[in-house]
Amino acid sequence: MASAELRDELNCSICLSLYTDPVSLRCGHNFCRSCIVQVLDTQDGAGGYSCPDCRAEYPERPALEKNRKLGNIVERFLSTQPNMEETRIFCTYCTKSPVPAVKSCLQCEISLCDDHLTAHNKTMDHILTEPTYSFDNKKCPIHKKVLEYYCPQDAACLCVSCCLVGKHRGHQVELLDEASEEKKKKLRKYLDELNHENAAIHTRVQKLYDYKKNIKKKVSGKRKNVSKLFMDIKKQLEKAEKKALSEISRQEEEIVSQISDLIKKLEIEEDELSRKMHHLEEMCQVTDPIRLLQEPDITVCDHGGGEDTGEDGGEIKSENDSEADPVTDQESEQGEAYDNNMVEDEEEEAAEYDMVDDLDEVVISLTLHRSMRDIVTNVTSQLGFQVPDILLDEDTAHVYVKVSEDLKTATRTAQLQNRPESPGRFLIYTQVLSRCGFSSGRHYWEVEWNQIGRCGIGVSYPSIEKRGEQSGITYNDKSWCMIMCDSICIALHNSVISTLNVTPTCPSFGVFLDYEAGRLSFYELCDPIRHLHTFTASFSEPLHVISYIDKEASVTIRS
Repeated sequence: MASAELRDELNCSICLSLYTDPVSLRCGHNFCRSCIVQVLDTQDGAGGYSCPDCRAEYPERPALEKNRKLGNIVERFLSTQPNMEETRIFCTYCTKSPVPAVKSCLQCEISLCDDHLTAHNKTMDHILTEPTYSFDNKKCPIHKKVLEYYCPQDAACLCVSCCLVGKHRGHQVELLDEASEEKKKKLRKYLDELNHENAAIHTRVQKLYDYKKNIKKKVSGKRKNVSKLFMDIKKQLEKAEKKALSEISRQEEEIVSQISDLIKKLEIEEDELSRKMHHLEEMCQVTDPIRLLQEPDITVCDHGGGEDTGEDGGEIKSENDSEADPVTDQESEQGEAYDNNMVEDEEEEAAEYDMVDDLDEVVISLTLHRSMRDIVTNVTSQLGFQVPDILLDEDTAHVYVKVSEDLKTATRTAQLQNRPESPGRFLIYTQVLSRCGFSSGRHYWEVEWNQIGRCGIGVSYPSIEKRGEQSGITYNDKSWCMIMCDSICIALHNSVISTLNVTPTCPSFGVFLDYEAGRLSFYELCDPIRHLHTFTASFSEPLHVISYIDKEASVTIRS
C-alpha cells in the first residue's frame, strides 16, 4: 500500500490528480499552478485572497513560488508507474485512494495493484493480462471463456471450447503466447526490412539535401560571376562609349580648326575690302576734279588691269581706236571684270568647302564595331566556349541540296544541282556536312529553320557512310541529331528514338558541344530558352556539323 500512500501525498487537493507544475503559497500548501490560478481568479474583487486548504488570508494576491523539488518527486513517481497516466486504470480494491493497476485478471474481470496482485496469485491461478477495461474482447464471444489459443488457418483467437467443438475443430492451433511471439518475429523481420529501406531513403534524402545545398552554393557563385561579367561589360561599354565620343570630338576639333582658319583668312580679306570701300566712299565725296583724277585708279589694280602709263604713252592708235568712245570702252572692261570676279568668287567658295573635311561617320562606326566585337569576344572567352565560323562543304552536299553562296544555308530543292562527282558526297539522303570539325573544346552555334517541311540538325563523324541506309543521320552510331517538323521534335542516335514532349514554337535553335565532357545539347531559342535534349557519349573522331533537309526545308547556320 506504500504506492497508494505516496500517491495521496502527490495529489493536488483541488483537482485530486498528480501535481502538474506544482507551486507553493506562503502558508506551505502546494497546488497545481493552473488549479490555484483559477481559484485566485475567482477571488478577485472579493476584498482578499485565501488558501483553499488552511483558509490563510492574504490582503493582496499571493505570489506563487515554483516547487521544483515536489515536481521532481512527481516525475520520479511517474517513471516508476509508466502505465498510470497512459491507461488511467486503477486497482479495483483500492477504493479510498486510487492506485494504478499493474495487471488485470481475465477470469475475475478485475484490475490489481502490486499488493492486491500478490494476494490474488496466492489464492488462485488465473490468466493475467496488461491492465484493461475491455474484458469482453479477451473472451470468446460464443462460449464466454478466456481466449487461450490461436488458429493460423482462420487467423482467429479461440477458447478451449472452440478447439473441441465448432468450425475450428481439428484445426492445428497454437497457444496465444507462442503465436504472439511468432508474429512478433515476423514483425521484427519486416521491421528490419523497413529499417533498411528507411535508412536507404534517409541516405537518399540526405544526399538530396547535400545536392540542394551544393546547387544553392553553385547558384550563388553563378550569380556572382554573372554580376561580375555584367560589371565588366558595363565598364567595357563605358570605355567603348568614351572611345567613340573621343573620336567624334577629335574629328570635331580637326574640322572646327580648319573652318576657323578659313574664317580668319576671310575675315582678313573682309577687313581689306572694308578699308578699300571706305577709301572709295571718301573719293566719291571729293569735289576737286584735279585731286580726284590724280588719285590712283584702284579699280584697275584690283581686277588685274595694267595701270595707264600716261596719256603720252607713245602708243600708236588706229583711226578706229581714236574714234572709239573711251568711256564706253572702260565701262565695258569693268563690267567684264566684275563678271569674271563673280565667277572666281563662286569657284573660290566651292574650293573652300572642299578644303574642309566632313564628319567621317565610317570611322566612328568602325570604332564602335571594333569595340563591340572586342566585348563579345571577351564575353565568350569568359563563358568558356568558342563561337566558330561554320561553313558548309559543297563537296558533301546531296545533288538536291542547294548551298548558298556564303556557304551558310542549305535548302532542299527540286532542281538538280550541277556538281561534279565527289567521294564524300551524300548519295541517298539530302544531307550536307560542314567543312571543318571539332576535335576538342567547347563550342556553340545557332541554326535557323524556315519551319517548312522537315529538317535535322546535329553533328557527325566525317567517316559516316555516304551511300546506303547507314548514311542517314538517324540510322548509324556516328551521328547525333534532332529531327523537327511542324508538330514533333525527336532526338535520334543509332536508330534509338527519344520522342520529346515538345512542339517547336520558334525557328531558332542553339547547339552546345563540350567535346572532352562528351556532351551535346540542343536548345530552343524561345523566351525563355528551353532545353530540348542532351546526348552523352565518348567522342573518338572530329565532329562536323551536319544538316538534313527535306520537303522544301531550309536551314541556316549562324555563328
